[in-house]
Amino acid sequence: MGLRGEVFSCKATTDNGKRTYFFNVKENRQGDLFLNVVESKPHAGTGYERHSIVVFEEDMEIFTKELQKSLDYIKDHREH
Repeated sequence: MGLRGEVFSCKATTDNGKRTYFFNVKENRQGDLFLNVVESKPHAGTGYERHSIVVFEEDMEIFTKELQKSLDYIKDHREH
């Protein structure tokens, strides 16, 4: 088990640097894996504003299915 239960982590920063997304795979005390997605952005010059969502292992299939539907919708309806 890694730091604070993290077993894997990666991040994506927007080109303009206004947001960073962290994708953290963590393990709880029972050994269950879950995904913690965190959005972080500078807040009024003092610190960062953070928002997160947790997706549990048993929900990942339905979560990724619906996420992909949403991404496909955006792609198909994007104004050119």
